[in-house]
Amino acid sequence: MMIVGNTLVDESIGKEYFDCDLNKCKGACCTFPGEFGAPVLDEEVELIKQSYKYAKEYLSEKSIAYIEKYGMVEGSEGDFTTVCIDKKDCVFVFYEGDIALCAIEKAHRDGKINYIKPISCHLFPIRAGKFGGDYLYYEQFEVCKPAPPNGKKNNVRIFESVKTALIRAYGEDWYSKYTNELKGIQ
Repeated sequence: MMIVGNTLVDESIGKEYFDCDLNKCKGACCTFPGEFGAPVLDEEVELIKQSYKYAKEYLSEKSIAYIEKYGMVEGSEGDFTTVCIDKKDCVFVFYEGDIALCAIEKAHRDGKINYIKPISCHLFPIRAGKFGGDYLYYEQFEVCKPAPPNGKKNNVRIFESVKTALIRAYGEDWYSKYTNELKGIQ
């Protein structure tokens, strides 16, 4: 473990290789079977709702109908998640061929909105817990099995694969301190 600012960081984030390979995993992180979708911060709820009108153009009729009936986000303060369709796909999933992608992120990439997607999705496979500050850890999933060998092949470690998300969540200074700390232990 290492501490960067007020954040406790699992050492595996700096050591383990990870580089998504969508052609192999098919975007499975957006389609996990389960009761709830991606964790959503309280301050993201309104951003998600505002993003919907732009993300909507990429969604299937089934997703749109589901959102109109059940909403996009569920839970309560401090415990929000995205809604899932039939306890599987996030309501914001759309498909390009057989690959699941995020409609909010697509709207962002197309320059329609500034919001990228929930930070929990952007940081994936890093998860954030609380201990008085944030605790960042690498959560391994069977569906992500192609990512570590792909990361090794491309020489990409977890923290590098989610650099943009870490900077978004914690800032440039934090990321710089973190990478400097890593240099000191490698």
